[in-house]
Amino acid sequence: MKASVFDQQHSPTLSVQEGYTAWAATYDEMKAGSLMDYPLLARIQAVAWGQLEAVADLACGTGRTGVWLKEHGVRFLDGVDLTEAMLEQARAKGIYRRLSLADLRQTPLSAHSYDLVSVGLADEHLPELLPLYQEAARLVRPAGYLVLVGYHPFFQLSGVPTTFEQRTGEPATIEGYVYLFSAHVQAANECGWLLRELHERLIDEAWIARPSASPASGSSGPRMLAGRGRPRKRLARRTR
Repeated sequence: MKASVFDQQHSPTLSVQEGYTAWAATYDEMKAGSLMDYPLLARIQAVAWGQLEAVADLACGTGRTGVWLKEHGVRFLDGVDLTEAMLEQARAKGIYRRLSLADLRQTPLSAHSYDLVSVGLADEHLPELLPLYQEAARLVRPAGYLVLVGYHPFFQLSGVPTTFEQRTGEPATIEGYVYLFSAHVQAANECGWLLRELHERLIDEAWIARPSASPASGSSGPRMLAGRGRPRKRLARRTR
């Protein structure tokens, strides 16, 4: 369902490419990563980050998640994003082996080449979830992982879509969709993924105290899914 159905802010709505092109220069500043999704990544117990040889960072954006992954021992990172302006920011960080301008649902990356696929704050912009989980399943090695961090549907259902402040000072909304957790679980199961961990985060005192604090100023209140597995027939062959 489109997030615009619940939107109570009624800011101008931009496409994903238009929105993230306009947001790229200030994206890292507004995300305040140490307070938002980084703590969720740190909660994951199933993944031994330092033992990961290669990770595909889908919707890598400016490379925020990539920075965290490199700091925690990942050796090689390949990133994909739909927006060149975001890739320019990621490229400047010097942490990626390869960066590609592409849709995360159909990437140019090689099949079965990654220990883990990460997806950050992108699923809410997809009209369907299944292609995301299908592409992640294509990319990971047997028994590989998928880590997905997304905007909590509570905010969208409460009328707060993904919104940012433009250079003019005016707010803008990026086109999005609302998915309940059950939709993720069903799409993931169809592709052979097994849910290992699920973490959520509240807007707490530290988040409220940050400059320009607002659920609308970026995607606060994220949730995370950590999955492991491959299509069932592949798992069966591996375990014999």
